[in-house]
Amino acid sequence: MPDRQRADARRNYARILAVAEEEVAAHGAGASLEQIARVTGVGSATVRRHFPTRRALLEAVSHKRIEALCVRAQELTGKGDSRSALLEWLSDVVAYCVSARGLAAALVYEGAESDSIHENTCSAMMEEAGSPLLRRAVQDGAVATGITVADLITLAVGIVLATEHHPDPAAGADRLFRLAVAGLSPQS
Repeated sequence: MPDRQRADARRNYARILAVAEEEVAAHGAGASLEQIARVTGVGSATVRRHFPTRRALLEAVSHKRIEALCVRAQELTGKGDSRSALLEWLSDVVAYCVSARGLAAALVYEGAESDSIHENTCSAMMEEAGSPLLRRAVQDGAVATGITVADLITLAVGIVLATEHHPDPAAGADRLFRLAVAGLSPQS
């Protein structure tokens, strides 16, 4: 019987995640956990057992996109101009967050401690992926020292959240991102 329960739990997790992906796509980070439970055909306690917090749910829903952004960072690392590579990756982060409702909320940093990034799996993955790009750009003098990947992700998330209700969120986010880029330049 315990093996069957584990198999049932795995099936429930997969079903809950599939429904959660649809609900987050339709309703964003505020998707109702109760609605997810209803559509899945399980109790809300089952949903909460698999996803004890909204952040845990958003991270699970966003995991594939985060992995794709991490692969993109690896592809860009060491290629071409270091500043262009970093900015191309950040532009991809902004575009992905605009297109995938809930992704920006999954990347939000909480807490003031510098170690708080490690409480958020998605943010930790992005920190690791973006660090080589940022390090190279700083070493080349193409980006000011003192900037962290956490700063850049926070900036991207802020831009996306600030433009999510605009008539054209992608254009608004792209415009704000381009305005912010000027602030990344080293002071001459």
